[in-house]
Amino acid sequence: MTSSFSAEWLRGDPRALHFLPDRFRHRAARAEAVAAAASRVVAPALHEALVARNARLPPSPARERNLELLARPGTVVVVTGQQVGLFLGPLFTLYKAASAILAARALAEETGRPCVPVFWLQTEDHDLPEIDHCFVPRGSGAPLRLALQHADAATSRTPVAHRQLGEGAPAALAALRAELGSQAQAGEFLGLLECAYRPEATMADAFAEVLATLFSDEGLVFLDPRDPRLAPLAAPVHRRAIEEASAISTALGSRGSALEEAGFSEQVHIRPGAPLGFFSPDGVDGARYRLDPGDAPGKWTLVGHPENATVSTAELLSWLEREPLRFTTSALLRPILQDTWLPTAAYVGGPGEIAYFAQLAPLYGHVGLPMPLIVPRSRFRVLDDRARGLLDKLGLSPDEVSASRDELLTRLATRGAADGFDPPEAVEARLMGTLTPELARLGERMASLDPSFAHAIERTEESVRLALSRLVAKYGRALAQRDQVTAERLDRLRTYLVPDGAPQERIYGLPYYACRFGARAFTHLVLEACEPFSGALRDLKP
Repeated sequence: MTSSFSAEWLRGDPRALHFLPDRFRHRAARAEAVAAAASRVVAPALHEALVARNARLPPSPARERNLELLARPGTVVVVTGQQVGLFLGPLFTLYKAASAILAARALAEETGRPCVPVFWLQTEDHDLPEIDHCFVPRGSGAPLRLALQHADAATSRTPVAHRQLGEGAPAALAALRAELGSQAQAGEFLGLLECAYRPEATMADAFAEVLATLFSDEGLVFLDPRDPRLAPLAAPVHRRAIEEASAISTALGSRGSALEEAGFSEQVHIRPGAPLGFFSPDGVDGARYRLDPGDAPGKWTLVGHPENATVSTAELLSWLEREPLRFTTSALLRPILQDTWLPTAAYVGGPGEIAYFAQLAPLYGHVGLPMPLIVPRSRFRVLDDRARGLLDKLGLSPDEVSASRDELLTRLATRGAADGFDPPEAVEARLMGTLTPELARLGERMASLDPSFAHAIERTEESVRLALSRLVAKYGRALAQRDQVTAERLDRLRTYLVPDGAPQERIYGLPYYACRFGARAFTHLVLEACEPFSGALRDLKP
């Protein structure tokens, strides 16, 4: 069984640190990363494109100052990024942005060099079903799912940069207002969403407008790789990915094998001989396809193309010269593009990103770029008044809630068993206490007749213990289910904190919390709670 790379890395497991050193923990290593990044500069063409793109966002003097800093030699950046999900997607989007801001602030204070937080809008992806929805917790029952309802969501291969929100946006906003409009702070935030999420707006523009508003005081800078002005600057990276595909995939394949031998799995599968990018044969806003080696040298297959189309290396390079926006990066090529363009001192990422950076050392070495610090994003669990009230009534700690529902029901039954029913642990101890001595006596008597009988005794005891454990668990659940109020409270609590067994931050979006507590107030709470270079889970109590 493979281990979670990011979890083991955060724990300091030497197996994980072999692939990705935890340089972010050490001040000297952070200073080295900043010094290395400061030797690179933002190209004038890139800076002009950034200024133009950010000028479309709500005004922010802090962002303008940061853009000015990016034009100066010696300025470095801390980058984070995310897919442009509906209404900002899961909460961890907000946490990533805040983490980058605080990491940039900390590096500037430690080194005396200007450091700017940059948010990379991941608009090249085409996986619409991952981002076309948002979940809102409810006091009872299942969470509310809001979605754009694009008819072609499951089959679309168009980069989301070119997707308009469409008529699903007003319907989603209406459902959101019906659910949360009565909350104390709903007016301002819902007004912001309604202004940004217009049917004719793209998903990227709406996302950037809202996130830029929330972090206007912090000067978060936005970069959209689908900006046509940036396409020529990306062309050399795509050219190298095509021309050196075999060498790159071989190096990454060896890295993947080493990860598997160490007990980890590849976060991103490496296809032998394939470039780390996508090509859109029908135009910049058309479907994009991976490239696989064809049946002859210099030929490539467009993976998933309905007509099994092929393209030659010469044709790809010709398109790259004429229309470089037809090319988009994969998860492994995106960091190379990022650090080719930017003087990146650190990248703030979540568990999946940390795992794929563990694969990337050979690629950074191949292209001659230093890998930036990889910094885990801050992780939070929101304990609002409703969650805290349920925790108090049930006598549970927040950490306990991550256990399975059955385990929690058994635990609650143990605490509240009454009416002559013994606690489950007592029942199990009494039954095993009766059986174990009898088995031992039988084993002693049979030892002289059949030495192998002892093994049979051990197997029997193990089987009985397992069966008894299941029986006692059922007994405990039966006790707990007598109290439907307790069961209902537990289910509501788990819906708030671990919906469907997943961390809250990976499921719920910002609207519920912004409407209850105020968007800026909640954002400020997150910023205050961020602890740069930690990665530990912390509780927020608005």
